[in-house]
Amino acid sequence: MRALLQVLTALTLLAYPVAVYFGLNYLPTGTIALVLCVLLIVRLMLQKQKVKTLVLPLLVGIALTAGSYLAKRSDWLLYYPVVINLTMLALFSYSLHTGPCMIERLARLKEPDLPDEAIPYLKKVTLLWCGLFILNGSMAAYTAGFTSLATWTLYNGLIAYVLMGLLLGGEWLYRSFWLKKT
Repeated sequence: MRALLQVLTALTLLAYPVAVYFGLNYLPTGTIALVLCVLLIVRLMLQKQKVKTLVLPLLVGIALTAGSYLAKRSDWLLYYPVVINLTMLALFSYSLHTGPCMIERLARLKEPDLPDEAIPYLKKVTLLWCGLFILNGSMAAYTAGFTSLATWTLYNGLIAYVLMGLLLGGEWLYRSFWLKKT
């Protein structure tokens, strides 16, 4: 049951923009805020401090969804992608200052004995991710404050994921083919 709840809450959070769009358009007022709040609480309970850095965005998400429900302000639901991007930016940029950088940490999961020559490259990739989080966070804030719900959903539910996929895939291709030739 725990595994099923983890998968359900993970998928819901991944599809958060689409859930908000459909909830605000097709459910009674406040319903989607309450449903998302409950799912975030369940996700927080399942987390059990495994990844401490994920606790803050969950708590902020709970505050946004609960506040949205209580204040009857559906626009508050639109700011959760901003919170996620700010959290990821903070994590990645903090890792650049404290070391090892986030991408190095992830790379070491697969290759624990990385050569020293790889470290500057991995820092540059971490910087690229920071730039993407700045772009996505800025666009998430802009679409939440100044565009229609459809535009917000399009950017936060599709375009942001495509950009992340392009960076992930592009970096992998670069590393796999061109970087190994040098």
